[in-house]
Amino acid sequence: MPGQRPQTDRKTHREKRPPKPLDGDRLEELALHYVSRYATTKAKLVRYLDRKLHARGWDLEASGGEPADPAEIAERFAARGYLDDEAYARMRKRDLLRRGYGPRRVGEALREAGVAETIREDMDTGAPARAKAAILMARKKRIGPFALDEADPRTREKHLAAMLRAGHGFSETRRVLDAGSEEELDAWLDELTEWEE
Repeated sequence: MPGQRPQTDRKTHREKRPPKPLDGDRLEELALHYVSRYATTKAKLVRYLDRKLHARGWDLEASGGEPADPAEIAERFAARGYLDDEAYARMRKRDLLRRGYGPRRVGEALREAGVAETIREDMDTGAPARAKAAILMARKKRIGPFALDEADPRTREKHLAAMLRAGHGFSETRRVLDAGSEEELDAWLDELTEWEE
């Protein structure tokens, strides 16, 4: 047929060569690149390097027969100040609270990131911060006094479940859902702030 290309036996796609196995220098380069791009923890860096090693393999010959040690790289980077689990925990906690998540959800995120329990315990959230986060979540989800319509019992249960899933405590959730107005929540927040000072 005119305009049709003749078929050939040539391969149209080149076969991909498997990536070269990693050696110590390349593994450290990957680690440096990762910590320069992302706020991270020692545990997250180790998981990242483990994934890279699993995908590419380890060149024992080029590394003098020494096995790969992502944990050692993470410890060395932490000693140099490239990683700081405590600073990461503070930043992540602040970010999640500003997005309206509660302390339980914050703790889960820090645990998942590999932040040590001692650091997580030091990240305790005060009553005003917990209340502020719960109010913010209610505002975002348009529940409680922020709802467009009054909630029926079934919808109210869904609102309660949504707040609890977001990591808020039962007492803060009930207080937000029971509030008759935004002003009532503002007064509650002011009261908690004065009490803590």
